[in-house]
Amino acid sequence: MAVTVYTLPACVQCDSTKRMLQRNQIEYAEVDMSQDPVALEMVKTMGYTAAPVVVAGDEHWSGFRMDKIQAISA
Repeated sequence: MAVTVYTLPACVQCDSTKRMLQRNQIEYAEVDMSQDPVALEMVKTMGYTAAPVVVAGDEHWSGFRMDKIQAISA
């Protein structure tokens, strides 16, 4: 399953999310929305206003969600 984490600089929840993914040995791609206006617009179109936004297959969510990360690592 492809996992993408849309982040912003100096984002504590983004850092926590990336650490948790690494701890669960889940490979992910990181996209910095401050450097990628197309990604930022896509995330806004999905209805999100806060980082990080995690897209894992058909699922997506915003913020640090330990429950969701553990679910995709199971």
